[in-house]
Amino acid sequence: MSDRPPTETSNAEHVILTGLSGSGKGTALRVFEDLDYYAVDNLPVELIPKFVELCRASDEIKRAALVVDVREGVGLRKFPEVLAELKKEAPTTLLFLTAGDEVLQRRFSETRRPHPLGQSDSVLDQIRVERDQLAPIQALADLTIDTSRYNIHDLRRLITDRFGESARNPGLLVTLESFGFKHGVPIDSDIVFDVRFLPNPHYLPGGKEMTGHDQTVIDYVSSFPQTQEFIGRVSDLLNYLIPHYAAEGKSYLTISIGCTGGRHRSVMISEEIRRRLDAAGHGAKIVHRDIAKGQ
Repeated sequence: MSDRPPTETSNAEHVILTGLSGSGKGTALRVFEDLDYYAVDNLPVELIPKFVELCRASDEIKRAALVVDVREGVGLRKFPEVLAELKKEAPTTLLFLTAGDEVLQRRFSETRRPHPLGQSDSVLDQIRVERDQLAPIQALADLTIDTSRYNIHDLRRLITDRFGESARNPGLLVTLESFGFKHGVPIDSDIVFDVRFLPNPHYLPGGKEMTGHDQTVIDYVSSFPQTQEFIGRVSDLLNYLIPHYAAEGKSYLTISIGCTGGRHRSVMISEEIRRRLDAAGHGAKIVHRDIAKGQ
């Protein structure tokens, strides 16, 4: 690569998109293309430095998204070194997509596509081999997204939130995510709070059909002193932590708040904490991952 400072001729932002086959890389790349990134699928690792040089010299390419995965073959071994050099040249994010073995196996079965590692073994065996091969690259990722519970629209929303126009402003992007422990802890969580110690409005008359947006649920959960103390203590903690995360250069902070099903307590608590963070000047996005799922 050139020895020129990366800010001298271009403000290009690069996203290297990698991960397991069947985890949604193709969908993600199309989202980046819609966000006005120059999108390239399966660019050989050895050509990435040249591509970056072309981007820096171009007045047309301001942002680029590249897919690198096991289709590269033995050349993938060179990727960590290439990535390290690339990060010296230009702002670069390594985004890794993953999913559970059974989920990936089902996706391959539904699409009837062969696994890129071949068909000599079962799909599940190939998935496990690929996971082992990509483990060193996943360890370098700036952001890992587990798409096991995401549909196409969920993945599009998440990428747009993280990489769209509103996310390009300087500062720390804070996301509050409610979830249900019965559906698994979000893999991209930085901080996790468990609110299952609070009384469960699920057992109120009609509570099963309500969510944390319903006033009956809000009034019920809010009526307990431990609720107010928890919200106050957590809000104070986050108001203390967020500026320190930002000062350390962290770009994303995901705060996950979980109850049993992810429909009542975690939703109500997340909304109230977001209001308090907003009041303190820490704008936060909110995601209710499991609110639409049945109990």
